[in-house]
Amino acid sequence: VIPSMRSLTAEEYVEAFKSFLDHSTEHQCMDEFNKEEMPNIMAGLGNGKPTINVLGVGSGTGEQDLKMIRMLQAAHPGVLIDNEIVEPNPQHVAAYKELVNQAADLQNVSFIWHQLTSSQYEQQVKEKGTHKKFDFIHMIQMLYRVEDIPNTIRFFHSCLDHHGKLLIIILSDSSGWASLWKKYRHCLPPTDRGHYITSNGIADVLKRLGFAYRVYEFPSGWDITECFIEGDPVGGLMMDFLTGTKDFLGTAPPRLRQQLQEALCQPECSSRKDGRIIFCNNLSMFVVES
Repeated sequence: VIPSMRSLTAEEYVEAFKSFLDHSTEHQCMDEFNKEEMPNIMAGLGNGKPTINVLGVGSGTGEQDLKMIRMLQAAHPGVLIDNEIVEPNPQHVAAYKELVNQAADLQNVSFIWHQLTSSQYEQQVKEKGTHKKFDFIHMIQMLYRVEDIPNTIRFFHSCLDHHGKLLIIILSDSSGWASLWKKYRHCLPPTDRGHYITSNGIADVLKRLGFAYRVYEFPSGWDITECFIEGDPVGGLMMDFLTGTKDFLGTAPPRLRQQLQEALCQPECSSRKDGRIIFCNNLSMFVVES
């Protein structure tokens, strides 16, 4: 008897996500953005205040957060940084705290973690009735998991101080994900519970809300060759990440599995390089003004 398909638990997601990071240039792509664009974005923050307030929404394990904190320290030497984090996954929160404990260069930074989803955090803020304002808020690759994207963006934008900036990083419409979600949605299992939103969808929301923004595109790839090797454990984890499903290859109907593997090989999703199959993982970075 084939076990039935089910969604990933928080622990299983962490493992599948790690296999994605290990085989993709997601973080290198963000580093490229940090190097090329972030210094200008950071320079204007805080407006000369002695403390800069930062909020990370869906911060995961914190690697990207701490890179941005260090850039902020470099742009504003001696300024205190008050960093709050909203992250629902307990494993991710624990890993983030461990990173902070090991870092010797964060003396001027204070950390507050809220182990909550973005909507729980929003509810808490509204119940308290006190609205803390932030100079910099970032939402990196997290809007796929919120119930109401326009309202979430509107709420966090309302948390910006004067001259504050909101950074949204999302998959680009030029990515393989966009083709997969638009053209091959029938190849994805019902257990994949996310919003299939890419950069054009975010641009539409920002325009409707009347927010001024700039958008930057950066290329990224994900080597998915192992997805096509029968019985490969790494390939299995990659397919779990792609579909949000535990043991997709072992539990999906053979027809669905075949359809998805065929879709992943299409030129609008992937390219071939040195015998490897590279899925297009391009990112769009939106910088939204307060």
